[in-house]
Parts: sequence; structure tokens; C-alpha cells
Amino acid sequence: MPATLTRSHPAPLLPSVTFSVSDLSNGERAVALYASDMPLRFMMQPGTETTVAAWILQGAARLGLAELHRSAAYAYGYRLLWLANWTTPEQDQAHKQRFPDARRWDRAERLASTFTVWGKHSMMQAAKERGLRPLVEGACRCGGTGWIDTCFDPDDPTTAVSMNCPGHNPGGCMPRPVVIA
Repeated sequence: MPATLTRSHPAPLLPSVTFSVSDLSNGERAVALYASDMPLRFMMQPGTETTVAAWILQGAARLGLAELHRSAAYAYGYRLLWLANWTTPEQDQAHKQRFPDARRWDRAERLASTFTVWGKHSMMQAAKERGLRPLVEGACRCGGTGWIDTCFDPDDPTTAVSMNCPGHNPGGCMPRPVVIA
């Protein structure tokens, strides 16, 4: 993914694109914008939606849909863990490798959100559902179990609790008990 842009220019028309912007979640749109020729200082205004859509398609074509979906899921998982202040150094490093230009990533996320909120291009239900499935890159504090044991007061062991991992278990779902018939 390009981390710098030397000059502003509109995205070229892409031949044989077999998907549309509506097929992409908001996170996938952000990743695609990051990988596109989007200028860092671009500000969306009425009438620029087609330019933004072209950049999204350009970035998606550059990455391919599989990598686009995967990168967006990793970015979402990282965001959930970062908001809970539970990222590990390994996860921080993986995120920085995936999106080395933090300013460009921030701009791509903001532009994708603005583009989505303006509603000129609806989002398919499959894209919405896919956008809510995080992936975690690297070792996680929960060890992949979906639960993180913590103690609020080290002097009082009764305050120990298991909290759901936002990256592996964002809904906080408890495993179902096994019933042997």
C-alpha cells in the first residue's frame, strides 16, 4: 500500500471491475482508500462522490478482494483492542506494518466514514455483516480464548473476573455448556 503521494490526480477508470462500492464495508472502503491514489489533503464536498468511489475501486483492485477483506478485519480487530487499551506490542507492530503512514490511515478512515454517511452508495447486507467480524493479528492477551482474566484489586482475590476480549469475542458470548445425552 502506498504510504506517500507526490501529486493529486483523479483515479483512472478501471477495466473489468466485477464488484461495486456497495459490496464493501466501511472498513474495506477505508483500506481501499489507503491503497489508492487519494491525496492526503482531499476534503469531500458535494459532487466529489464519484471521485471517491473511483479511488475506492482503484484501491480495491490494487489489493484484491481477499486482501482487502483481511486487512479491514485486522484493522477492525486492532481498533477494538486499542479502544479497550489491550493491544500488545506485537499487535501494535503488525498494525504499523500494515498501515505505515498513520496520517494517511486516519484520513482514509475519515473519508470512508463521510462517504458512507452521505449515503450516495448504499452498503449491501453481506458487507455490513463482514465489517463486524474482527481478526486479531499476533499474540493476544486472551490467548485466543475470547476471555481475559483480570483482578481489580490484587489484595482481594474475590474481585477477579473474566472479561470478554474485544478482538476475539466482541459480543461477550459465553460458550454453551456441553450436554451429554
